[in-house]
Amino acid sequence: MSAELEVDLTSGVPAFEQIRAQVVAHVAAGRLVAGDRLPTIRALATDLGLAAGTVARAFRELEAEGVVETRRRAGTVIADGASVPTDIARRAAETYVSAVRAAGLTDDEALVLVHGALLGRQSVTPTSTGSGSSSTPKDDRTPSRT
Repeated sequence: MSAELEVDLTSGVPAFEQIRAQVVAHVAAGRLVAGDRLPTIRALATDLGLAAGTVARAFRELEAEGVVETRRRAGTVIADGASVPTDIARRAAETYVSAVRAAGLTDDEALVLVHGALLGRQSVTPTSTGSGSSSTPKDDRTPSRT
């Protein structure tokens, strides 16, 4: 496998989900392509300091999503036509990163904008300190007490 995986055990995100998300991200970025072989469950669990069942769950979920397939004697490989973000979305992300870099924003500021867009908030703005905090619009559903 040409892409590295790592797990942050202090994160609130379960280890199996971190593995799953990283494999999907590597496929989407083209670092892993159809036919690339993943490490065995036991080897990856040992490398990451996890239980084999945790890695097995990540692999099962990746297989259910069509990202990987398990082949006899070949192990777990990236599937042909893995169901990951399309080329259009990948190009849009690359264009966005270029624009963010040109604007001088930090990664945290760029992620705040993406997170706001995903949540459907249009007035989310990054802070000038790069702390990653955001200003959120007033919730119009709360009655005013004037």
